[in-house]
Amino acid sequence: MADDAIAALDLTDDEYRVVQSLIRNKYEAFDGDGNVVLRGKQKMFKLKEEFPFVDADGNPVFTVEASGVLDFAGDYALVDDRTGETVVVLDRNFTLLADRWTLRDPDTGNPIAEIASKSKVVSLLRHVHAVFSLIPHEYEITDADGRHVGTIDGRFSLKDTYDVTIDDATGVPKEAVVAAAMVVDAIEEN
Repeated sequence: MADDAIAALDLTDDEYRVVQSLIRNKYEAFDGDGNVVLRGKQKMFKLKEEFPFVDADGNPVFTVEASGVLDFAGDYALVDDRTGETVVVLDRNFTLLADRWTLRDPDTGNPIAEIASKSKVVSLLRHVHAVFSLIPHEYEITDADGRHVGTIDGRFSLKDTYDVTIDDATGVPKEAVVAAAMVVDAIEEN
């Protein structure tokens, strides 16, 4: 799998800010200079969850689609809109103690990376009562061998806001990490 796995998108920065709209699961990702590089939104009233993503000019680049109806703990395919190929699969591993997502190679099913809550206590509290959802969520990104790749750190804000830092994306597509930050927030209802 190449780092530039999505034909119409080339994310070259190591830091991005992901911001959710106040109204619904609609997101924008900004590069280090504050430019919009990606927009995504969860389609409403669909039997299968779907998140279409567009570039800064509004051109479709990829879509994240749930593999099943009301997929609470399942797979989400990141599909390149130009080629129709699945680039990566986001696999939700649901537990009360940790929010954990595995990014998998679509052909082999092998893990590419994992996005996991940094704090089991915060995850548990957030699942127990809505008042704890005010605590910003923080994730660590590791590669298939458990080596640090980066972080997704929530901020105190009216809108869900995350700083995505990618320290070493060798073998991990940045587009998948930035998209995952948006999808994880929407699915986990952070």
